[in-house]
Amino acid sequence: MGSPIAGKVAVVTGAASGIGKEIAHTLAKAGARVAIADLNLEGAQSVADEITLAGGTALGVAMDVTDEEAVNAGIARVVEQLGPVDILVSNAGIQIINAIEDYAYADWKKMLAIHLDGAFLTTKAVLPHMYKSDDAGQSRGGVVIYMGSVHSHEASPLKSAYVTAKHGLLGLARVLAKEGGKHGVRANVVCPGFVRTPLVEKQIPEQAKTLGISEEEVVKKVMLGQTVDGIFTTVEDVAQTVKFLCEFPSNALTGQSVVVSHGWYMQ
Repeated sequence: MGSPIAGKVAVVTGAASGIGKEIAHTLAKAGARVAIADLNLEGAQSVADEITLAGGTALGVAMDVTDEEAVNAGIARVVEQLGPVDILVSNAGIQIINAIEDYAYADWKKMLAIHLDGAFLTTKAVLPHMYKSDDAGQSRGGVVIYMGSVHSHEASPLKSAYVTAKHGLLGLARVLAKEGGKHGVRANVVCPGFVRTPLVEKQIPEQAKTLGISEEEVVKKVMLGQTVDGIFTTVEDVAQTVKFLCEFPSNALTGQSVVVSHGWYMQ
């Protein structure tokens, strides 16, 4: 039996690498037509080419998720080439760490713009396609998934903007769940623990320097100390969770956060 998302159109932001790339591949393997939206067009096209070579359907799209015109133009291109959007995975994100008293306001604004403004703008751009009614007056419906974090629920030192942004995604998802329910639109947040992507690799020496501990201690104590098994969450773990939420058949599961963290945080 095929996946219920086969033939659906999915947009994954920040998908030129890391978690987003794995999500794009996973949804494509399930039969979705996937748009890889990223600031790095070359990287996005490379992922699209990989999916195409594997027998899937994909499109690389340049997108600055903090720019409303760029987002609208990118979504319009997806609709033109692949069809109306059924699935949005708002995954684009960065990390900047510093103590609050040393946190540059420009960095604060940049973090919130990419994580929160990007989620809002891409959501706003795809909803008209999901809300559109057919001849019988039935909305097409759809799925919106925000990439949160265990930091959507917990705080860590040096991550004021990141924690604030990830908490904010819970609020956006819950409001969309309330507004979109009558249109058949579900909204959920996937909250990974530490995933050893380039983004996390970059944090290890930064945190070691700021906290005055070794890089080994950062990994063992800061990143994995609260897990049940001392193991990093993988990109595959996260992608399979996203796929599950995309395939879920009803509004029974909406407005929720699903934590994928080896027990780093338990709800």
